[in-house]
Amino acid sequence: MEDRLIALETKVALGEDQIDALNRCVYRMQEQIDLLQEQIRALYRQMCAGTASGAEPRDLRDEIPPHY
Repeated sequence: MEDRLIALETKVALGEDQIDALNRCVYRMQEQIDLLQEQIRALYRQMCAGTASGAEPRDLRDEIPPHY
């Protein structure tokens, strides 16, 4: 009976360690998502500011490398 109890306690302890590791991973991922979202917002603001300032629209054909 005692061996079974020790085995169960061991499994619970390992499960708690895995949950803690997963929580840390999720936290880091959320930080990365927040950073990426802020970068996207900054790019969007930059793009909107470029069109609002009356900048001439670019023609992508002008950007083709000369060997084409």
